[in-house]
Amino acid sequence: MLKMGGREFHSRLFVGTGKFSSGQVMEKAIVASETEIVTVALRRVDLEKPEDDILSHINREKVLLLPNTSGARDAKEAVKLARLARSLGAGDWLKLEVTPDPVYLLPDPIESLKAAEELVKEGFKVMPYINADPVLCKKLEEAGCVCVMPLGSPIGSNQGLKTKANLEIIISQSKIPVVVDAGLGEPSHAAEAMEMGADAVLVNTAIAIARNPVKIAEAFKMATIAGRMSYLHRGRSSKPGLRLKASASSPLTGFLSEEKR
Repeated sequence: MLKMGGREFHSRLFVGTGKFSSGQVMEKAIVASETEIVTVALRRVDLEKPEDDILSHINREKVLLLPNTSGARDAKEAVKLARLARSLGAGDWLKLEVTPDPVYLLPDPIESLKAAEELVKEGFKVMPYINADPVLCKKLEEAGCVCVMPLGSPIGSNQGLKTKANLEIIISQSKIPVVVDAGLGEPSHAAEAMEMGADAVLVNTAIAIARNPVKIAEAFKMATIAGRMSYLHRGRSSKPGLRLKASASSPLTGFLSEEKR
């Protein structure tokens, strides 16, 4: 059970809502993933209209709608978007994104921290999307964020865990949930993150642009579960099986050739 921000979640797979070919496909993928947290860009929805093309396909009784501040270029814009979302009934949960770089969409660490500190003071449950920076993660933890969301690789790139070394440090020292976000292009990437000890993963593009988004959503669900089971049953710090020499899993005595001698 994932405990975060005073709530408990059975699923450790969060799903984004961008790039789907239609609202219907997105809805089926969300159901197949069995996710309990769905993030949506504030600039893409009209929170005042339940018939909004994206919102109308999200069952808010079954999933937590997590607005994100995608498009904010600094702390001031992010805080403004967050306040606007709450005033329109989006609640206190917020995925904080501050990405001034239009090419690589890398998050601004300084502006992200400034925005997080302000939003936590205002009662938001802040989930910051950040670079895989262990020092920044500790500062965000101290600021009162409910989790940290370090990237695996640039958002939408599907490159997998290019920041693995730093993610391992973050996971080892974090006292709040670590949600690996961005760059997970295959279910195996999600499994790898969970095997490392991540508390959850967030996937969008890899599901949305798949040939069959519904089946891939289901695959990510199973990969997340498998990775978690592997982590729990072998221990966070152990590295089973890493040896230079071969080690037979069955006894080497009793070969047929030996019996004939």
